[in-house]
Amino acid sequence: MTLSTHHWIVGPGALGRLIGLRLATSGSLVTLAGRRPLPERQTLITPEGTRLDATLFTTTLANLAGTPDVVHLTTKAYGAEGAHAALAPRLPAGTPLVLWQNGFGCQPRLTARHDGPVLCATTTEGAFVEGDDRVVHAGHGETLIGDLSPSSNAAHGELARTLASALTQAGLPARTVDDIRRRLWQKLAVNAAINPLVARFRILNGDLRAPRYRPLVESLIAEVAAILAAEGIDPPEGQGAPGWQALVWRVIEGTAGNRASMLQDVLAARPTEHEAILGPLLDAADAHGLQAPGLAELAAWLRQRELAGIGNCC
Repeated sequence: MTLSTHHWIVGPGALGRLIGLRLATSGSLVTLAGRRPLPERQTLITPEGTRLDATLFTTTLANLAGTPDVVHLTTKAYGAEGAHAALAPRLPAGTPLVLWQNGFGCQPRLTARHDGPVLCATTTEGAFVEGDDRVVHAGHGETLIGDLSPSSNAAHGELARTLASALTQAGLPARTVDDIRRRLWQKLAVNAAINPLVARFRILNGDLRAPRYRPLVESLIAEVAAILAAEGIDPPEGQGAPGWQALVWRVIEGTAGNRASMLQDVLAARPTEHEAILGPLLDAADAHGLQAPGLAELAAWLRQRELAGIGNCC
């Protein structure tokens, strides 16, 4: 991808705007599309406190026009398939699609449905929105990119490497992997141990280090480790529960000042991605005859919050 590559970012929340602004400030053409147009002048605050300003083309999904070189779908997991259905008729056959959703559910379905190459990305970059024209890059991380289809042709691998290079040059370190399915499960495990707790207690990621919350995190890690062991999914480093503990606490340290996406949704009285994050783990626990009371209780709380009118529960 060159400086003239045109990126469509569909779903301009915190992650979408972080990707868009980083690409734009490195010279790429970027269009942000959502339910409503945002200000074209956007500001990114880096983890070091530097202010970066960029002018982007912003529009609504309904008014998107032109031909992108690559589409980044950065909506919430529960909205990804609906957004793709609205977007797909306007895309030329073969347009690359990059999926940035949490959890593991919509990715295989959209990989099968999209008329073109599909890449999946998982990232530990932290970001939160401070207004319609301002997003804070709260913590550095790493982005992994790969293809769910084991029989994909060489063009997909080259596309993944080119995208990883473009993101890295834009200030979002990225690399390709050939086991993106396992990596998505690993990210899901981290999200499950962090996001529901910070959402429920309305705290920053780093607050989980406090004595009040640390035992809750450790308990969730133990449940997740048992489920993923039954699924044959290992942590990136180490084995079993100690490996998951090291991974989760490393992410908490690296994103200590971040407002996790689920916390942002709770504070904004929006639906959360709990079904995409906790649902696959609870389904796997049932399939293997395992108990996961902590995960189940958090899922029930998040579900009840939405049934009670989102902002009125607990």
